[in-house]
Amino acid sequence: MGSSFVAFGLVILKAAGLVTAGVAGIALVLSYAMGWPIGSLFVAINLPFFLLAQKSMGVTFTIKSFGAMVILAALSRFIPLWLHLSSVQPAFAAIFGGSLIGMGVLSLARHKASVGGIGIVALLLQDRRGWNAGLTQMMFDMVIIGVSLPLVGLAKVGYSILSAVALNGVMFAYHRPGRYSGY
Repeated sequence: MGSSFVAFGLVILKAAGLVTAGVAGIALVLSYAMGWPIGSLFVAINLPFFLLAQKSMGVTFTIKSFGAMVILAALSRFIPLWLHLSSVQPAFAAIFGGSLIGMGVLSLARHKASVGGIGIVALLLQDRRGWNAGLTQMMFDMVIIGVSLPLVGLAKVGYSILSAVALNGVMFAYHRPGRYSGY
């Protein structure tokens, strides 16, 4: 369910021409620049993060996370074929898409998984250093969104920042270590 939320959120953001947080944001930026599918880019960018996850967070976390990433990549490829979004208002896309991605990431984190990338680093820093995963990820996200400026323009960068705030706001508000531990 978490992967489907993230995939649908990405499809909404792409339909509005926005970018977002983490590796998903990097994949969107590269998709705009090169015209390649988001899912393929997402998998390629994520592979080094899964090596880190395996070494630092264990085999079970890595297997669950890899499965979540594969589902996300497939759904981000197929949802646009099943659901045609010809026009999405950017503010709606930013808030709804970002929140949906945040709920998906939260769902996976609560079950000891991630869709990869910056999420793995943020969860690792939270576990090892006590850093808040939402705030840590937000710092990375601002850099990623800033890089998108030449590709999407200032107005869409503003909406993209709103999407990252919505995503990370969900994580900040609802992700507390020890509050819930999935299986």
